[in-house]
Amino acid sequence: MLDNATYTPRLRSVYRETIKPALKEEFGYKNDMEIPRLDKIVLNIGCGAEAVKDSKKAKSAQEDLTAIAGQKALVTTAKKSIAGFRVREDMPMGAKVTLRGDRMYEFLDRLITIAMPRVRDFRGVSGKSFDGRGNYAMGLKEHIVFPEIEFDKVDEVWGMDIVIATTAKTDDEAKSLLKHFNMPFNS
Repeated sequence: MLDNATYTPRLRSVYRETIKPALKEEFGYKNDMEIPRLDKIVLNIGCGAEAVKDSKKAKSAQEDLTAIAGQKALVTTAKKSIAGFRVREDMPMGAKVTLRGDRMYEFLDRLITIAMPRVRDFRGVSGKSFDGRGNYAMGLKEHIVFPEIEFDKVDEVWGMDIVIATTAKTDDEAKSLLKHFNMPFNS
């Protein structure tokens, strides 16, 4: 487990020592509280039609997401019934987890340095996936790129949504922040 008294994630130290001063100079902030920082990272696995056929699929996705995040994931359920898709209200449909603090920095470090280089035919992530308010969303086609997942024990390969929420006010500020974290943008 993480012991906050003695351990500081690598990226948190990098942020404090190099990224913060670089952003302050780049955008000319007067106050340190104006400098953009990471707020949270939300991970989501949606099982879709697989969960309709077999209710254990959502549980499997939850276990995999818990292993990846290092924090217990929640099972997400359907908000309303849709007869055409054979979905009932409150039926388990996937899993999600919100990371903050040290776990958030640890996950971002593993995502950038370990998981992304393991993606087949990886050419960087899109630089256009910002929402206009400084938040970045991306997807992975396979969750098995994370080293916490034992490839032999995986029954289903899931896609995964990753949303990185920042305190940046504009997309340019957020992109600069993520570039300083070595996010491999392709444009």
